[in-house]
Amino acid sequence: MREDPKQCIDIKAVHYWRWTAIIKSIFLLLIPGAYYFTVHLWQWPFWIAVVLVVLTLADAVFSIFFKPDIIWKTWRYEVSEQEIDLLHGVFIKTRTLIPMVRVQHVDTEQGPLLRHFGLSTVSISTAAGNHEIPALADEVAAVLRDRISELARVVDEDV
Repeated sequence: MREDPKQCIDIKAVHYWRWTAIIKSIFLLLIPGAYYFTVHLWQWPFWIAVVLVVLTLADAVFSIFFKPDIIWKTWRYEVSEQEIDLLHGVFIKTRTLIPMVRVQHVDTEQGPLLRHFGLSTVSISTAAGNHEIPALADEVAAVLRDRISELARVVDEDV
């Protein structure tokens, strides 16, 4: 059996995912708020609004305080001359092996929140779709992007 990948994503990803969850939770709380106003307009049952608030708060607590640490602990990757090995997941472990000969191009992506934390996501495109290595330090992501691009080119020239 193959050994698990050793490289982990940047620890700053935990803070990034927490802030992402906070922003998402604020927007999700608008749903029970909107329902609360419709309760008064159309006389719908009030208990539905309470259930929506409780579910939204439960999701917020899990997404803010627990999920970022779990994702960080379970995300691993490794780049070798022949392939890219991605491993993530808690209950359902997803392991993706991307042969270098299948890599079409590789990008780094960075939104405003990722930029604030000095992080980038490496996106690897193949004919089968896109694969991501999330939340790497900017310097690590740039080096990894260039290395994958170089290895994919070398393998392509050998074929």
